[in-house]
Amino acid sequence: MYIFLATTAVVGTRYNAWHLVMSAGPMVKFVMFLLILASIVCWAIMIAKYYAFRDVRRSTNEFLDRFYSGSSWEELHKRLPDYEQAPLAHVFQAGYGELQKSYREQKSKEIDQPHLDNVIRSIRRAITLETTGLEKAVYFLATTGSTAPFVGLFGTVWGIMNSFQGIGATGVANLAVVAPGISEALIATAMGLAAAIPAVVAYNYFQSRIRILVSEMENFASDFINIIKRNID
Repeated sequence: MYIFLATTAVVGTRYNAWHLVMSAGPMVKFVMFLLILASIVCWAIMIAKYYAFRDVRRSTNEFLDRFYSGSSWEELHKRLPDYEQAPLAHVFQAGYGELQKSYREQKSKEIDQPHLDNVIRSIRRAITLETTGLEKAVYFLATTGSTAPFVGLFGTVWGIMNSFQGIGATGVANLAVVAPGISEALIATAMGLAAAIPAVVAYNYFQSRIRILVSEMENFASDFINIIKRNID
């Protein structure tokens, strides 16, 4: 009994996670390095995006309150720097700027009405640009979530292959010989899952936030265009 406990303690100390990582082969170590690097980048993106979306939400709410409060568009346009983080403010800026340009052309060329189509195209283009900005770096999370398990699995297969090559070279196939090599290899799979799971969860979360903001931009654009049409009519 005492001999069994002592042996277990020695094995547990010798084959801990750090020992298995350091004793892995060059290819498995390279795979682990890639997974650790991808995980660090993903966590950096998650933290940065969390605070960015928090500021976007707050600034968007403030802008919407200001827009629907009855303030003049000229005054709102002057205060746009206060809503720098709000995508809707940039949509408004694009539409309002194009509207002012159309009014100037109307006066200079004696046109009956401003070119509303240009305003609509400007608003749609701004929505596309803002959506692209919101999605920036988020797709890296999706890429990591979909590829990290397979990268880890590649490291596992490579490590197990080396273990079996060692068995073939020594001719010994007992558990004491095979277990360390397989354990080293399986750590790569564990690292792949550890990198992929948070990335997938964060990607789904941020995508839901982006869909909400895009929907708000579309609704705001419709209201904005309808108000312009009523004023023109």
